[in-house]
Amino acid sequence: MLVTFDVFGKSLPGYGTAICLGLVLATVLAVFHLKKRGFDLDDFVILETYGIFFGFLGAKLLHLILAFNEIEWSRLSEPAYLAYVVQYGFVFYGGVILAVAAVFFAGKVHKIDAMSYFREVVFLIPLAHGFGRIGCFCAGCCFGIPYSGPLAVTFPEGSSAPAGIPLFPVQLFEAVLLFLISGGIYLFQKKRGVKYTVEAYFISYGIVRFFTELLRWDEYRGRFLFLYTSQWISVLLVAAAIISLAVRRKKTERLEAAE
Repeated sequence: MLVTFDVFGKSLPGYGTAICLGLVLATVLAVFHLKKRGFDLDDFVILETYGIFFGFLGAKLLHLILAFNEIEWSRLSEPAYLAYVVQYGFVFYGGVILAVAAVFFAGKVHKIDAMSYFREVVFLIPLAHGFGRIGCFCAGCCFGIPYSGPLAVTFPEGSSAPAGIPLFPVQLFEAVLLFLISGGIYLFQKKRGVKYTVEAYFISYGIVRFFTELLRWDEYRGRFLFLYTSQWISVLLVAAAIISLAVRRKKTERLEAAE
């Protein structure tokens, strides 16, 4: 793991650098893809701006809620501690939920068909997210359960993970699965079109996230009854996606019958 990257003599945090790389790569690929498909890139920039801003905001807000009792609120007046709270600690589901809501709000305000853009580039969300998980590995956050088998990792002092304990590399494991989801959805939409890409993403990632939560050992994830917060959200997203599929297929069948 690399907590920092040395670039031209300057030290860059691995966590933020990986996230930025993922966002830049996803944006570049989205521009090429949408341009090829004949979409308006100005409209895409508007939607992406809303999505990125509110995505980071939602990810931070959910983290603050889940880690509320662990944050030393009286120290927020200290610049160093405030910078730490702002820069570290994001929950992906909080980000993606608020980002999606913001994108569709932007579509309404600016009169853009947000769903068309969303279905075209949704396969790039898990791609960018995969880089984010690599960033988590660099920082040691979101670390896995104690594990001494093949590919076990031991984090050093200074990372967010407990030092000196062999752990399962759940961050990298999830990153690989996210890259596979991204590639799978892309191949799916090339063969079948974009009609069900959003549902495919939420179902596939919801299942992956539900089970990877069982491989994590970090705190501050929130737990209600017998499931972690992200597991509950996964269940709801998968259920919503399945319901959406059922409703849309029934609507299609009715239209075909009417013809």
